[in-house]
Amino acid sequence: MESLLLYIGIVIIASAVVWKASGLLEKSAQSLSKYYQLPPLVQGTIITAVGSSFPELSTTVVSTLIHGEFDLGVAAIVGSAIFNILFIPGLSGVLAGKISIDSMLVYKDAQFYITSVAVLLLTFSIAVIYYPVASNQIEGEITRGIALIPITLYLLYLFLQQQDTKEFQKEMKENSHKPVKEKGIGKEWMKLLGSLVLIVAGVEGLLRSAIFFGDYFQTPNFFWGVTVVAAATSIPDAFVSVRVARAGKGNVSIGNVLGSNIFDLLIAIPAGILIAGSSIVNFSVAVPMMLFLTLGTIVLFAFLRTGLYLKKWESWMLLLLYAFFFLWMALENFDVVNWVPD
Repeated sequence: MESLLLYIGIVIIASAVVWKASGLLEKSAQSLSKYYQLPPLVQGTIITAVGSSFPELSTTVVSTLIHGEFDLGVAAIVGSAIFNILFIPGLSGVLAGKISIDSMLVYKDAQFYITSVAVLLLTFSIAVIYYPVASNQIEGEITRGIALIPITLYLLYLFLQQQDTKEFQKEMKENSHKPVKEKGIGKEWMKLLGSLVLIVAGVEGLLRSAIFFGDYFQTPNFFWGVTVVAAATSIPDAFVSVRVARAGKGNVSIGNVLGSNIFDLLIAIPAGILIAGSSIVNFSVAVPMMLFLTLGTIVLFAFLRTGLYLKKWESWMLLLLYAFFFLWMALENFDVVNWVPD
């Protein structure tokens, strides 16, 4: 019992560390964005999103290299993606009252995000088809070559955003806007690097706790990753999106969510594989999770497309859908239902 209380305390402390460090990371990233004259949409989908998604990236790398638990890392990433696409817009909409967006977000970033989900599932499928692993479940080995597939797609995403940045900077120059001068830009870079170190330390505490909970309750580590670790590492995204949504910046709020998920799916998951060399993916577990992520994505985009804003009742529906997911995972964890093969 004492060990259980100890690890519950570690989860709380580690979550606080991740939250504080991510806040520092976000502020530094915003200062750097202003200094380098990045457009608001790129700030949301790239700078802020990548900064607030660093906990998820750390989760995959640390879980694979230190603990040899690639499935735990994937669980945290997919769970975080579901949390981002349902809970964060839902909470932001409830607290802000209404989130308005423009059509560019739906027709470019939203569609690219749907493509990212499909490409990651295709990556898993290629591993199962061409590098199958003999077991009582459907498993495959993801090699470095296969991991480059989603990374290549993310490079395309960066190229598209870079083109938007060039157009934005050209427009600013034509309108005679002077660059924003940030004092101590070197100091901002130091803050950013220091926050990354703190985030890695906090994530390590969360992963150790998830592994302990799995052993203590004799349940799969996967389900602790998809709930506890996923929610804890997504706290920074939630605070960022809620704050900007209440400030009336709906594009940045939803853009942060989409950009975070694109980064998580296309970079955070393959990163551990590139470092480790290869890893085994359990297709039997991955597919049900990806299906629910796809469902949540369709629901959110359907809400956003009708009128290009998120109504308050729609926000509540997103929160209820995430509550269903959390309840499902809890029932799976304690063998009440078995919709995801053990």
